[in-house]
Amino acid sequence: MPEQPLLDVHDLTVAHDTGNGPVVAVDHVQLTVAPGEFTAVVGESGCGKSTLLFAVTGLLNPPARITGGAVHFQGTNLVTLSERELNHLRWRDYSVVLQSAMNALNPVATLAAQYRDAMAAHGAYTDEEIRARSAEVLDLVGIDPVHLRSYPHQLSGGMRQRAMIAMALLLTPDLVVMDEPTSALDVVAQRSLMVQIKELQQLLGFAVLFVTHDMSLVSHFSDRLLVMYAGQVVETGPTRSVFDHPAHPYSRGLLEAFPSIRGPRVPLKGIPGSPPDLAAPPPGCRFTPRCPLVQQQCHEKEPGLYPVGDAHARCLLHAPTAPTEVSR
Repeated sequence: MPEQPLLDVHDLTVAHDTGNGPVVAVDHVQLTVAPGEFTAVVGESGCGKSTLLFAVTGLLNPPARITGGAVHFQGTNLVTLSERELNHLRWRDYSVVLQSAMNALNPVATLAAQYRDAMAAHGAYTDEEIRARSAEVLDLVGIDPVHLRSYPHQLSGGMRQRAMIAMALLLTPDLVVMDEPTSALDVVAQRSLMVQIKELQQLLGFAVLFVTHDMSLVSHFSDRLLVMYAGQVVETGPTRSVFDHPAHPYSRGLLEAFPSIRGPRVPLKGIPGSPPDLAAPPPGCRFTPRCPLVQQQCHEKEPGLYPVGDAHARCLLHAPTAPTEVSR
């Protein structure tokens, strides 16, 4: 029998209530994460990545709300749980590492105090057990346990992010969800942190759902990749398949926007224009106004997710009746 997914997001839709009606920010998204798998969600700012993350982890605040779909974690639909029931699962079964550790950590409490609060909320631990576990997880992420006495402002940006990851591992969860944890770091610190996250994942066996706007950041670390655009998944599949043979023009555009250290020197290309206004998305394919391979029916027919090898792409070029002529 195939292994059941740890996380199974089915047809998830999230809307923001506005004075002019709801604006759909996450549109019928499907996502699965297997035990021990590293899944990355990538796309431009404003494409719905963080909203998807907050919906999956039960951290949405009004005016955002889930309007459809289900989020099954270990067989339980998180969408139907109360805030108290979700609090029982957070940190123990799944944990979240937010984008800015300086904002996520309490600025007036030491790391030791914050770790103690997290552990005390999920079990009866002695002071000695809390101190030992806190020192253990800090050591796992390469920070001297002496910094348990430190306040967040006394740590560098990279150390704060690693301290947040250590807190996420306090209760050995099965899933760690990360929202652009490297965005405030320089490229050297980004690489160091990514290597450490991957090593910890392989050592401890937890699954990772990693949200980022930088495709190159996850190219050698993730197992599966979801590319989002305008609230929709436009391509999904094994990471190497998406990188080696991107099937959607948006995925190709993202890959052409960063340099390679190997092969011939080629000019970098950007994606012209900007993402559509989700309050009034264009008819048909949402990438039409920016697509270099646009055709007439793209303006009229909304594409589905079509199989392309071992991946899926939301592009009419891969529809069963795709036309042979393409305007450029």
